[in-house]
Amino acid sequence: MTAKCNNDKRIEELVEIIKEKSFITPELYDKYKVKRGLRNKNGTGVLVGITKIADVVGYEFIDGVKMPCEGDLKYRGYSLLDIVKDAEENERNIFEEVSYLLLFGSLPNREQLDHYKGLLREMRTLPPSYLEDVILKTPGKNLMNKMMQSVLSLYVYDDCAEDTDTLNVLTQSLSLIAKMPLIMAYSFQGKRHYIDEYSLVIHRPIAEYNTAENILHMIRNNKKFTKEEVDILDILMVLHAEHGGGNNSAFATHVVSSAGTDTYSAITTALGALKGPRHGGANLMAKAMIEDIKENISDWDDREELKLYLEKILKGEAFDRSGLIYGLGHAVYTKSDPRAVLLKERAEKLSKIKGYEDSFALISAIEEIGGKLLTERRKIDYPTPANIDLYSGLVYEMLDIPQELYTPLFGLSRTTGWCAHRLEQIMDKKIMRPAYISLNAPRQFVKLEDR
Repeated sequence: MTAKCNNDKRIEELVEIIKEKSFITPELYDKYKVKRGLRNKNGTGVLVGITKIADVVGYEFIDGVKMPCEGDLKYRGYSLLDIVKDAEENERNIFEEVSYLLLFGSLPNREQLDHYKGLLREMRTLPPSYLEDVILKTPGKNLMNKMMQSVLSLYVYDDCAEDTDTLNVLTQSLSLIAKMPLIMAYSFQGKRHYIDEYSLVIHRPIAEYNTAENILHMIRNNKKFTKEEVDILDILMVLHAEHGGGNNSAFATHVVSSAGTDTYSAITTALGALKGPRHGGANLMAKAMIEDIKENISDWDDREELKLYLEKILKGEAFDRSGLIYGLGHAVYTKSDPRAVLLKERAEKLSKIKGYEDSFALISAIEEIGGKLLTERRKIDYPTPANIDLYSGLVYEMLDIPQELYTPLFGLSRTTGWCAHRLEQIMDKKIMRPAYISLNAPRQFVKLEDR
């Protein structure tokens, strides 16, 4: 919940003018047959492009009728469920493998994977003086904004920053994928030192470590982690790596890339889109809601008390008064979010190791009871499922990862997907320029002295 930051009465008066002149009533979208939010009335998205990268499966059409189905997320045609299952059966971390798949369109063999990891290892370094001049000298209170600033600053260190040839953009993309863990970790440590007044801790990445291992190594003072912690962080990053071309940040990447902008500007745009509480920042809202529930119900095991409080949240009488149960429901998925299904299973296992069984049980009850309440409100015949944000906060908490890193970790993981979409878009060579309907009638110009 954001406090009111500006109480200037002079500007408040101007706001009233803005509200009068600029507000578009929802009814006008129906009148002019415009798809509000690029969404159709039946809940499907307006088709604006073609992609080979990923497919979000949340419903199916039978005889022209949209029907709910179990969700799936396919990376280059491979089901995420199968990818994760194989990783666990073979006890290996796969974020780099999935990164290769998203960028190059096929699962790598061992030689290709080793080559790809080698490229990332070589690029997992920052330009001379960048750490001190860009990250540490200008610490930021919000790490997403700091990461945006830091990514954009890489532009000045790149002699070929404006070159949009595929070879150059791929080189820049690999460099960003490799550097993003360092940018995130050092932005966090800089804030901790200069703003929160803790000791400054800078750990260099270890060449033999994979991405998940290096993240835990760099954000923790003692540099220690367990195999279980690495495994679930790696899976969480895989779940966040991509989500089709229609999500807000991927679409933003396509839009700005179509204009011919540079890679650093495009990925900064994507980070800005992801930061919003209706996109990547939703994990923080879900976590805050769960903490609010914990504080306001006396017995976490009392399902009736939980139901009553969730009803208050839905009525806009509790938490942030928005009437939303964060972490439930999704714009595309109907019966289930495969990412939430996968994460829930692993969160339950880790909760037993870390002693978080009570928190896991409460969140599971929120999913069940809240889902039924939303189903009744929406008048649908299937429970509203959890999305990935409901359980990701618990996983981060069990990993002892501060809340300020939740969305940055999401952004770090999604960088691969954004880069894949950018590479796809620059080869299209067509600027995106949709149309808007103007509601302004012609007006006769009035001279200043006559107004």
